[in-house]
This record gives sequence, C-alpha cells and structure tokens, in this order.
Amino acid sequence: MIKKIVLLFTIIVLASCSSSKPAVATTKKATVQKPRVATTKKPAYNKPVKNYPSTNNTTEVIQSTSKTVVTSDLINNYILQFKDIAMGNMKTYGIPASIILAQGILESGAGKGDLAIEANNHFGIKCHKDWLGESVRHDDDSAQECFRKYPEAAESYKDHALFLVGKNRYATLFTYEKDDYKSWAKGLRAAGYATDPNYPDKLISYIERYNLHQYDCQVTGKNYTPISKTTASSSKNTTPVKNTNLNDPNLYEVQQGDTLYSISKKFNLLVDDLKQKNNLTDNAISIGQRLKVK
Repeated sequence: MIKKIVLLFTIIVLASCSSSKPAVATTKKATVQKPRVATTKKPAYNKPVKNYPSTNNTTEVIQSTSKTVVTSDLINNYILQFKDIAMGNMKTYGIPASIILAQGILESGAGKGDLAIEANNHFGIKCHKDWLGESVRHDDDSAQECFRKYPEAAESYKDHALFLVGKNRYATLFTYEKDDYKSWAKGLRAAGYATDPNYPDKLISYIERYNLHQYDCQVTGKNYTPISKTTASSSKNTTPVKNTNLNDPNLYEVQQGDTLYSISKKFNLLVDDLKQKNNLTDNAISIGQRLKVK
C-alpha cells in the first residue's frame, strides 16, 4: 500500500513539472520581442527647413518669351549660380560675361520662365534648321514655335556661346572689345537676336543695376569700380533734375544709379503709374532713357 502511495506521488510531481515548462518558455519569448524601438526614434532626425525672409527685396516683371515675376534676391541668386560659367565662356569664346548673364536673366526670367523650367533653355534660342536635339513648343512671335531643349542649364549656356560664334550674322559682335557690353547689347539687337526695340536698353540696365561688368573685369584683369547708388542719389540731391527740354518739365532723363522706384519718389508717383505713362512692361530702364513723369 505504501509503495502505491509513493508511486502515485511521484507521478503527480513529474506531471506538474512537465506542465509548467511551456509557460516559462512562452513568457521568455514575449519579453524578447522589441519591434517598435527603432521606428519611434526616426522622426527625431527630420529637422524642419527654415526660410529666411529677405530685406529690401524689390519685385519686377521680366517680359521675354514668357512673363515672369521675380525679385532682386532671385536675380542675385541667379547671378551667383551662373557667373562662373559666364566667365568661362568669356575666356573660351570671347563673349562678355556681363552680356551672357544679362541675356540669361532677361530671356529666362532669372531661371523662372516657362522655357527655363520646361526645357532648361535660358536664352530663348529657337530650333532652326541645324538643331538635332530635343525641342519643345512655345508661343513667342508666333504660336507654338520650336525651341531647343537641354538636359541641364549649363548646356544651354554652352549652346548660346556656340550659337553666337557659329552664325555669320553675329560676326560683327566679335570685332568689339570683349568688355564693351554697350556695343554688344546694341549689336545683338542689330543682328536680329531679338525683335524688341528696347532689348539693348534692358540688357544694359541689368548689367549696370547688378554690377555685372565686374565679371568682365575679372576675366580681362582690368580694375572695376562698382556703381554706387548712394553716391549717385546724393549727387542728384545737389543738382537740378535733368530734362530733355528745359521748357518741358514733363520729361526726365534717366541718370546713373536711377531706378523706377527712386524716380517715382522724386516726382511723387507710384511705380505702376510711372510704368503706365511710359508703356513699360517691366522695371528695366537705362541711362539716357527719357521718361514721362507728369
């Protein structure tokens, strides 16, 4: 009888031990799983992008192959982005860097125009018969004209140089001094690069307002004296307003350092009113230009 009791007790002990083991194994597996630790830490590395507002940032409209609203900061950034390419092309092909940059600003809307965005075309160059690359259609002088398309903006700058060098009608340009941007601006219009009669004035205005001639001087090694707007405005305060006709107070001749804003303040006008009086589509003005002010 005692042997049966001992045997029964032993069976009960063994059964209880074997039934408890799976529970121990299960609890260990649950504590090992850590699937969400990595995902909770990732968002900490996504830092927000900060926008820094600019000061004294004027707005203007550039009208070329498309109408584009830009700011002075945007134009300055465009110049910084492409000045080295422009100077490189000046060294290689003899085209003033100031002219290259001014044309780029005007034709591409400082990189924000339709052709610049869609086709990396920064100079408004049309296909012509000798173009074998890609193209896009865009309204210009006529509807849906063919314009060249480039894989990147740098290719547009190179093709612009090759375009001027390779066309006989632009040969006269290369008889001018490399840094004579005024003759180049007028020569481009005379050779038929643009149909806008104010094209030279617009190029010269950008060159002088944004001191683009300094890049010509960096290539030629000549000294460059930047145009001081402060000096120009202070000198105008001590001299009478210059008119094209002393008996006609309604006209004003643009002086060095003038902007539409400074002229509008001088004659108590709004910039928009001044543009409307003179049929201006953008804020580009040039020295010697005669404006209606009354």
